[in-house]
Amino acid sequence: MTTATENKTVSNASGVQTKGDAFSSFNVDDFDVPHGRSEDWRFVSLRKLRGLHNGEFADAVAQDIHVRAEEGVTSETVAKDDPRIGRVGAPNDRVAAQAWTSMPQAQYVGIPRDTKLAEPVTVTISGKGSDVTSFGATTIELETGAEAIVHLRYEGSGTHADNVEFIVGDNARLTVIVDAQWNKDAVHVGAQRAQLGRDSVLHHTVVTFGGEVVRITPSVRYTEQGGDAEMLGLYFADSGQYIENRLLVDHSVANCRSHVLYKGALQADPSDPRKEARTCWVGDVLIRADAQNTDTYETNRNLVLSENARADAIPNLEIETGEIAGAGHAATVGRFDDEHMFYLQSRGIPEESARRMIIRGFFTEVINKIPAEFIREDLEKRVSEELTQLPS
Repeated sequence: MTTATENKTVSNASGVQTKGDAFSSFNVDDFDVPHGRSEDWRFVSLRKLRGLHNGEFADAVAQDIHVRAEEGVTSETVAKDDPRIGRVGAPNDRVAAQAWTSMPQAQYVGIPRDTKLAEPVTVTISGKGSDVTSFGATTIELETGAEAIVHLRYEGSGTHADNVEFIVGDNARLTVIVDAQWNKDAVHVGAQRAQLGRDSVLHHTVVTFGGEVVRITPSVRYTEQGGDAEMLGLYFADSGQYIENRLLVDHSVANCRSHVLYKGALQADPSDPRKEARTCWVGDVLIRADAQNTDTYETNRNLVLSENARADAIPNLEIETGEIAGAGHAATVGRFDDEHMFYLQSRGIPEESARRMIIRGFFTEVINKIPAEFIREDLEKRVSEELTQLPS
């Protein structure tokens, strides 16, 4: 079966097709409705998307967004035709295009040239309730030489789809923590696109603990040499939860770097086999012919903590030039390391305590890489709270 994206990519582009050349449009009518065998949607249960994929969603409203920032930061609610919105690119799938078509307004957040913020910018998007669908778009721009931390929080209940773009100017440094703290009954499908200028740095972290279905698709593209992107992820799925992270890093210019590290754990209640814990991670890295001296590596690790839990891990690396500094990928899905358990128990540590120590250590590698102390401390606390719910 051929998907809508495949059809339109072939008809709207020429030459060799890659995932970086996928068809894009701001108009939902330009996309066919995806089906269960569509490559980009084959892991998620489409019936659980509450009509986001086929237009049969509940009453739609604008996203409920609140921005807290220092003086000097621009934060405006704008029309969707505002020229500052949508500059990184149009949506690549029907749900993202639906969000753009259906949203009544968008949000622009701008950090001026050479501004170095002392406090994080907090952007909070709240669900509008279990019977309401919300749509939105948010643009966060750092002008040349600016430095900022942005905490993008999702909370509450509801059905939500959005497009978020990060524009990182020349010599700018942006740290983003995307924190999906949804209630357990929320559905969220989010597309996130980042554009990096010359010698710019992006630290992008996606943390997903909440939600019934959460599907986030970050992508990165470089406009000038010297760009550096670190893409981190941390997720913990319980019974009845589905979490999907689908990334694309598109190296199209020379002398840029990317590093991807996502880690996740899954646990399900063995007494209720109807409620699986499911995760999916797809990591695509494209090195184009003109991207000489690219340095990239992507890793995904998954720890299955109980029966009735399943993780899919799919790394993809496409290289069109042999003149690179380095490229590689790795992905694993596994259970506890018996040797680690034996080592800890042989030193008098009880089994349950040993399990929690191993899981906490598993996540520490990602948490320690996040360049924001307040987030690191909060994540350590939340991991500990998840561990108290481990099935025996």
